[in-house]
Amino acid sequence: MTSMKPLLTHEIGSLAKPGWRVKAIAGAALTEADIEDARVWGERLGVEGHEALLEILRQSPLDADQKQHVKDWSSRYGVRLCESAGLDVVYDGEQQRSEMYAWAIAHANGFEWRGSTRSFDNKYYSKAAVTGPISLAAPYHDQEFGLLRSVARAALKLPITGAYTLGVWSFDEYYATDTKLTGTAAARRAGRDDGRRQLIIDLARKLIRPNVESLIGLGADWIQIDEPGGSTEPGELDLFAESFNESVQGLSATFSTHLCFSDYRLFFPGIERMTGCNQFNVGFANYDSRELGTSSGARPGYAVLPMFRDLPYKPYLGIGVLDIHTDFIEPPELVRDRVLHATEVFGDPNRIHVTPDCGLRTRSWSVAYAKLQNMVAGVELAKKELGL
Repeated sequence: MTSMKPLLTHEIGSLAKPGWRVKAIAGAALTEADIEDARVWGERLGVEGHEALLEILRQSPLDADQKQHVKDWSSRYGVRLCESAGLDVVYDGEQQRSEMYAWAIAHANGFEWRGSTRSFDNKYYSKAAVTGPISLAAPYHDQEFGLLRSVARAALKLPITGAYTLGVWSFDEYYATDTKLTGTAAARRAGRDDGRRQLIIDLARKLIRPNVESLIGLGADWIQIDEPGGSTEPGELDLFAESFNESVQGLSATFSTHLCFSDYRLFFPGIERMTGCNQFNVGFANYDSRELGTSSGARPGYAVLPMFRDLPYKPYLGIGVLDIHTDFIEPPELVRDRVLHATEVFGDPNRIHVTPDCGLRTRSWSVAYAKLQNMVAGVELAKKELGL
């Protein structure tokens, strides 16, 4: 398993897809400016052999094989961005994937697409309904992992979308189908709850777990199960925890999760039973002050730290120190103070990891890179203060 040194640094998941990748996959003509961007970043990140990518881009529009080569080059760039920023654990920022929900459902049996749903602002995602027995059509991260393992020099973490999120983001047309109004409201609600539970547990056992087992068989030793829908129904936190445990219990790897922006107090006490989770990643910077200081008063965004500290199974906590919603580049000194505050609350730097709040896909590569570089620099300042 990945060595968990004090104040381990890693990215949460997504990075923006480069313009040259987006255009190439869409079949659009690339300009010299697009090709120059690929050249500049290839040199800046030290991407070996990136000249071959430039030759492919000059041939646009591309055929299917060439498009896959462009995706693979984009993955190489993403890994090198994380590594050259100084992160301890890396990923490619989802360069091979379409969308976190659609990618998983497209590789599952038992679902049919129902159209697009608005998630926020002008962002939409394709939503499916479960219409039959759930099973894994084919492992859907194996090829990605094989490529990234061949590229990465640093330790590698692979994010996947979790069972609970897949369940709450889908329509149920199979498990809870009794639409009769003859029973009491309580009975109908109980029927829906039973159907929801069976749907999510089946997703954990029959889709997520076999996919995870396949990755472990290929050598993956850290799998992050993303659950942005985790707090959708505060009354279902027991089900959320159970689905995570069912996905990983008894398997040999490091298992973590990312809890997306929420009132994190809602997760308690439910996640006290989430014993299969070795590490949580939680966004705090979005709620915090930009002023320096290590006291509780100076760090209002981190008020729930004691609740994670006191979880009975003592997981590691990845503290978000970069606000992914803004181009503000956090100074290393601000990162340092956020880290020092967390280590003081926990009383043990070995249990603290340092990350952005969430994936950096909403930021340009220039901004994301600068943020990650300053995050690493801030961690070094904190280590110096702590004598590590």
